[in-house]
Amino acid sequence: MADYGRNQPARIVQDLRCYWQSLRRGHAVPARADVEPHGIGRALDHAFILERIAPGAARFRLAGRHLIDLMGMEVRGMPICAVLSPSSRGRFSDVLETVFRAPQLAEFRLLARADYARPELTGRMLIMPLRSDLGDVTRALGCLVSEGEPGAAPRRFDVEADEVLPLFEGGTVMTPSPSLSVPRLRQGFGERPARFERDPCREAAPGKPFTPVPTPADIPQTPAERRAAFRVITDNGAA
Repeated sequence: MADYGRNQPARIVQDLRCYWQSLRRGHAVPARADVEPHGIGRALDHAFILERIAPGAARFRLAGRHLIDLMGMEVRGMPICAVLSPSSRGRFSDVLETVFRAPQLAEFRLLARADYARPELTGRMLIMPLRSDLGDVTRALGCLVSEGEPGAAPRRFDVEADEVLPLFEGGTVMTPSPSLSVPRLRQGFGERPARFERDPCREAAPGKPFTPVPTPADIPQTPAERRAAFRVITDNGAA
């Protein structure tokens, strides 16, 4: 089984896609409940099930041995972006969100660069949408296949290229965009706050003289200016 995965990554990706197609049975998106390990066959070591947990984010619900070997640990419960380098996670998140929202398929070409005790790895990843038990598209079936010696774990990949594919041949696709995975801020029901503008003058009340509002230029700044502006008021109102 290991030789099958190492030498024929394209075949593994194609086999899993054909299996996903066979589960549709007249539906646009197959159900997670219909996915069975024995149906996946020789691609099982490379396959995984995802659960969408937020816009542009998903975690592993199940994962095959190949992913565990690449990461050097059990990956169930981990976000799928953990297998990617930080510089590739933003774009990956944008593409991933379209898998659930459109829905549609997504394929990635991956590269893990050489480092100490880590030879270069190339890889392919395929992600296909699934319906949950509630009927919403929040699950996905996928696979990750790498070529080369894994070397020291964990291995993380850069996304070299990505492609989104329609559910049906000839269908339209949703173009990945950052706006799909970043929630927009909403104003809610409150009114917009009134813009504050200082009125340089204050209207006089009826029967009273007009009194201008002092501006910063009118306010005494130096001690001498403040003493000159000071007035003493006596009981009879005289200064």
